[in-house]
Amino acid sequence: MDTYAGSMTPAFAALIAICLALVGVAGIIVPVLPGSLSVLVALVVWAIWGGSTQSLVVGIVGAVLVVCGMLASAVLTQRRLGARQIPQWPIAFSLVVGVVAGFWIPVIGLPLGFIVSLLLIEYVRVKDLKAAWSTSVVAMKSVGTGMLLELAAALLAVTLLGASVFASLIL
Repeated sequence: MDTYAGSMTPAFAALIAICLALVGVAGIIVPVLPGSLSVLVALVVWAIWGGSTQSLVVGIVGAVLVVCGMLASAVLTQRRLGARQIPQWPIAFSLVVGVVAGFWIPVIGLPLGFIVSLLLIEYVRVKDLKAAWSTSVVAMKSVGTGMLLELAAALLAVTLLGASVFASLIL
């Protein structure tokens, strides 16, 4: 067996990469965990220690997919928020409130805390309930769409990673 980047075996690299990738996919859905960054690290681990040209190519292609997903998410979200002149701080604050609420109320705390706090912050900011509801809905849709784009790119990259691991270690 020829390892060219230290003493990590391809099997151990595969185990680490798959675990990191699964944590990353979960982290895109539940923002408490690191999301796309974990998937990116998983792909780098597989590219470096996978022990084959295939693992290197999959690592590079997967990393490009993940970065494109992150950029598409950020650009789309920013564009939609900018079009309605919604600042980013209410979303960031509401995300923190949602995460804290997620620990207090399992399962529904995160979305409930995010939605309620976003509506309250927007009401304080624009001083009109109808306008606050409208901007909150736009913010939630743009964040949700961005998360879906990022998730789709990460899932595609993780699928490539899984196929590469299967092909390298099982076949």
